[in-house]
Amino acid sequence: MSLKNKKKRKNIKTPKNKSNLKKLASITTNTLSNVYSRYKKNLEKKKIKEIKLKKLEDKNNILKEKKELKILNEKLQNKKNKLDLRDQELKIKDESLKLKEESLKLENKRLIKKDEDLGQIDKDLRVKEKELKLRSEELNRKELDLKIREEEQRNKDLKEKRKKEKFLKEMKEQDDKKKEIEYVKLKEWEEKFDQEQKLKEQEQLRKEQKFKEIEQEEMRKREMYSNQELETSTSTLENFKIDKSSQN
Repeated sequence: MSLKNKKKRKNIKTPKNKSNLKKLASITTNTLSNVYSRYKKNLEKKKIKEIKLKKLEDKNNILKEKKELKILNEKLQNKKNKLDLRDQELKIKDESLKLKEESLKLENKRLIKKDEDLGQIDKDLRVKEKELKLRSEELNRKELDLKIREEEQRNKDLKEKRKKEKFLKEMKEQDDKKKEIEYVKLKEWEEKFDQEQKLKEQEQLRKEQKFKEIEQEEMRKREMYSNQELETSTSTLENFKIDKSSQN
């Protein structure tokens, strides 16, 4: 296609293009107006939203601050209570310290009085120590005297003991001699008694033997007598039989 033809075509299309441009410009203007209007509305909505969010944030911040303020007030109240309690404790401690001071003053007075009493007691103890020393010396003398007396008494008791032992020994010897004599007498009596018993037993045996012999003699005599009687009766019976037979 030639350049002229192209130019002609372009020249032919130019009026239509202008109309399109006008339309496009009009549409663009309307669109831009609408876009701007929407943008403006959106911007206002955004601002309103931001304002609402800001208000909500402010409200939340206010609530948070109120909450924090409440917590802070509670903390302050707790601290105040603690301080009040601390003040009460300090007052109690102060009163306790005052009482302790008074007690210490009284204790100090008591200790001073006690020191004075101890001083007097120390004086009294010194006096008593002197008295005890004198008493101890006196007791030592008495103890020495007592030891001497005890030694003398021991010697005396020893002499008495020896004398008594000697006397008892002599008495024992005499008693032993007496017992020995009595024992000898008893043995002699026992021997004599045994001999007498033996003699009596022998005599008894002789009597029993003699009595036995007499009994045996008596028995022998009785047997002889019985035999004689038996012989006599037998002889008489035989004679009787003979006489009877002769009569027949």
